[in-house]
Amino acid sequence: MSKTTWEGAALLAPVPPALVSCGTLESPNVLTAAWTGIICSKPPRTYVSIRPERFSHGIIEQTREFVINLPSASLVRETDLCGVKSGRDTDKFKLCNFTAEEGVKVNAPSIAECPISLECKVFDIIRLGSHDMFLADIAAVRVDGQYLDRTGRLMIERCKLLSYAHGSYFAPGEALGTFGFSVRKKPSTKKRPTAKRQPTAKNQKSK
Repeated sequence: MSKTTWEGAALLAPVPPALVSCGTLESPNVLTAAWTGIICSKPPRTYVSIRPERFSHGIIEQTREFVINLPSASLVRETDLCGVKSGRDTDKFKLCNFTAEEGVKVNAPSIAECPISLECKVFDIIRLGSHDMFLADIAAVRVDGQYLDRTGRLMIERCKLLSYAHGSYFAPGEALGTFGFSVRKKPSTKKRPTAKRQPTAKNQKSK
């Protein structure tokens, strides 16, 4: 199988088009950022990379707090708007009819309409080039109660989270497996041989 070789590029997909909210409950702002992910599980840490010219960059640099909100596919239009409009001249919360929700561990607001929100506290900033990377501890995770089962387990498949790949937005597709399924033992389909019935004393007499 032959592959075409290109110059190095930021082609890693799909990624979550995260709605990154910042500021305060009284003056909230939000931008869409695709460059985000998990960098450590213990302690839970994440990052978001933002261009210095973006309005949110200055806010996060000053407050050192932000919230990563994961939008459902139904919020695709709002997610795109928050990526092309600037908070300098647009109230994007108002434009998108978002509800600013008070944080539990941070002063930055979250977006009530998003199924999952990660409250983050910046511990370092790395200047990389076109983007600055804000490294942050995940201080709290907020989950909409309608996506939890009776035991409190997250049914993430019901969130229908939006994804982004090479300039396009995608709705979730078919679930193909769960973590570890490739090495999990399959239930046996072989029938166990039935034991032969031993003749009883009564049956032996009648023979």
